[in-house]
Amino acid sequence: MPRGHNLPVGTLFIDELEVGMSRYLEKVIDDETIHAFAILSSDHNPIHMDEEYAAGTPFKGRIAHGMIGAGLISAVIGEQLPGHGTVYLKQDLTFTAPVRPGDTVRAVVTIHDIDIHTRRVGLDCVCTVGDTVVIEGQALVLAQRRE
Repeated sequence: MPRGHNLPVGTLFIDELEVGMSRYLEKVIDDETIHAFAILSSDHNPIHMDEEYAAGTPFKGRIAHGMIGAGLISAVIGEQLPGHGTVYLKQDLTFTAPVRPGDTVRAVVTIHDIDIHTRRVGLDCVCTVGDTVVIEGQALVLAQRRE
């Protein structure tokens, strides 16, 4: 499975989009990523940061912040589909399984609806670790129009 993203970054304009188009990004969620997110978000919950504490939780060990996966979805939307200049209007997510340090998360965004007149694009969003869905949801974004 290729690493990184599957297509070049940039902008797809509203008239270039089609229902069913899909893009993805993969990232290993390592300790450096978890610590950087904790600093950025100010979320130092010990379930993410302290192995001894996390061992006593139902997860039996540390888990990554769920919003790291949500951030990967945002990266696909903002870099690839529709890409640069896209404006988020709405995001609904369900966190279905934990991401552990060292896991590779694959964020996939697929167009399910396009309103060319309002430039609104509906997206299905899924993050997986292997065959396990860890986040699923939908987003509504405003795509760019050609000048």
